[in-house]
Amino acid sequence: RKEERVLRYLLPQVEAASLLSITLAFAWQKALREWPQIMVYFILWCTFFMSLSAGILLICFQKPATDGVGVCFIAFAIGNGLYACWVSQRVGFCYKVLLKSLEPVNKFRDLNQPAYWMLGAGFLWMSLWILAVVGALNFYYPALVIIALLLSLCWTTEVMRNVVNLTVSRVIALYYLRGMQSNTQFCFQRALTRNLGSACLGSLFVPAIEAMRIIARGLNLLEGEDEFMFSCAHCCLNVMQSIFRYGNGWAYVQIAAYGKGFVRASQDTWALFEREEMEPIVDSDMMSAICFLTGVCSGSICVIVVAAWTAKVHQPFTATISLLAFFIGYLMTRIAMALPHACVSCYYVCYAENPENRLFDKTIKERLELIKAGRDVVVPTPRVPRRFTR
Repeated sequence: RKEERVLRYLLPQVEAASLLSITLAFAWQKALREWPQIMVYFILWCTFFMSLSAGILLICFQKPATDGVGVCFIAFAIGNGLYACWVSQRVGFCYKVLLKSLEPVNKFRDLNQPAYWMLGAGFLWMSLWILAVVGALNFYYPALVIIALLLSLCWTTEVMRNVVNLTVSRVIALYYLRGMQSNTQFCFQRALTRNLGSACLGSLFVPAIEAMRIIARGLNLLEGEDEFMFSCAHCCLNVMQSIFRYGNGWAYVQIAAYGKGFVRASQDTWALFEREEMEPIVDSDMMSAICFLTGVCSGSICVIVVAAWTAKVHQPFTATISLLAFFIGYLMTRIAMALPHACVSCYYVCYAENPENRLFDKTIKERLELIKAGRDVVVPTPRVPRRFTR
């Protein structure tokens, strides 16, 4: 009876959140491709309002669990608003790169098919996964089992996203590097077979690397206050310097184009950026943040819909289902947003490999000249300060 009750009030909301998130995912991607300049600003501020609204709604239920979740959403909304103000000077360059990098997409009409397949597989996997969660209630330590299942879900959907990333990266990279009109289906099969190991390995390490990148930036803002923060910043920035050489999200382009392993592709890609002195530009790239925020926005919308529904039919489940709906909305949206993210990555990496290619304009070159002349603003991922390396 316990499992039946949980399934009755859990499964419909999960399925609804999955379908809603798939719809939102393609809406975000389509809008970003059609109106990139407007959508960059819209995503930054829509995420702020949606996460704030979700937090206020949960607090209105006046339950300890929903209050705790609501406070987390409001805290994120405040941080997101500060971030939107902080990066306002970089939006113009982000728009230019996004607009230019999406140009080849129109030459490949079936480029979105891998995202369709992966989102379909994600929906089916989500339906099976929720049954596993219900079954885990009979285990001795259900909380630990459910946490393990949640981590496995995050990793599985990240692999799906990287399969789309590798497919799109191969199609676009070969177009830039060799002028080839690649077959999308063949590239998709290659991503599911030859490059699947790299996708799985990268899915484990790249999210952790991005999290450490955020921590390093935070420490860089604090370092200088006292000797303890000096040492923490020094240690963390040293670790970041090593990690970025041996594991970074830019590696997927060379994995797709040349079939390299994840670590080798990371090293070679970062070496290209260093050769062309592009580290300040790629460090301050906003596309990863834009894709992340679209996922958060979709998750917040799912929370608003599902929380209102659950509070009406069975209020004790509201906090649990709200968190679950948020993760589903976020993960599904990230799969679809792999296409514009891969296009931007290919634009940077292929430019670093051959800056004289006629398919590239002077956007990056002019940006580099402005940075060197001290007339442009960048917010790079912090490296080890020079005073520590003497």
